Amino acid sequence: TMEVKRRTAKSLISKLGSVSEQARIAALCELRLLTKTDPEIRPVIADEGAIPYIADTLYFSEALVQENAAATLLNLSISCRDALMSTPGVLDALSHALSYHTLHHPAAVQAAAATVYSLVVDENFRSMVGSKRDILYALVDIIRNPQSPNRSVKDALKALFGISLHPMNRATMVELGAVEVLFGLVVKAGRVGLVEDATAVIAQLASAQESLVTFRRVSGVRVLVDLIDPGTGSSLRIKENAVSGLLNLVQFGGEVVAKVIREV
Repeated sequence: TMEVKRRTAKSLISKLGSVSEQARIAALCELRLLTKTDPEIRPVIADEGAIPYIADTLYFSEALVQENAAATLLNLSISCRDALMSTPGVLDALSHALSYHTLHHPAAVQAAAATVYSLVVDENFRSMVGSKRDILYALVDIIRNPQSPNRSVKDALKALFGISLHPMNRATMVELGAVEVLFGLVVKAGRVGLVEDATAVIAQLASAQESLVTFRRVSGVRVLVDLIDPGTGSSLRIKENAVSGLLNLVQFGGEVVAKVIREV
């Protein structure tokens, strides 16, 4: 029953504040499992005040603690976006996990990036998340770093895509070097499966006035035209993204961009 679930949640949350590290970790592991397997308990856990504790736990240095905290926030975000976004410090905690991605366990970084994506699925939150420059910078940096695991890059790309759906966020992303980093990923193409996600973000950024200069600097038009070429063996999704990017560039860059495309 819901009463049993409420009692369980209360008991586990009280242990999150325990002086015993073992008790805290055990409670966190249990909360992660419950929030994964039981959608009904998610709002109960949020209502009982677990979110600030879990967010604070992202600052702990132990890999197991970080990973469980990030995964629990991800699970809660599926059903309780409002509760997460209205809790002070949640975005800062996610930013911390993402910003120190080279030091933190990859699973914690991936869950933090996936949580950001989950939050921006709701268009009402895209502006607030996008106003956190440190989150955007960290996501771009994960993609930029050649040591980042593929899964971390994929989760960062998805988060950036969700953020880029809000037009006002695109200028900030361009300013933080997203265009260069995304084209770098596409051109290297060593990371199979990531090109589709990268071109999806590129297509969104192509509609930002600020991106025209950067696209020119990285020969963006040529890269996108090449992706459409049947000889490159691009997937249908990559081709669709490339076409969408070129159309956005022409729409916002006018005849100057159209001329560049014709020359290519």
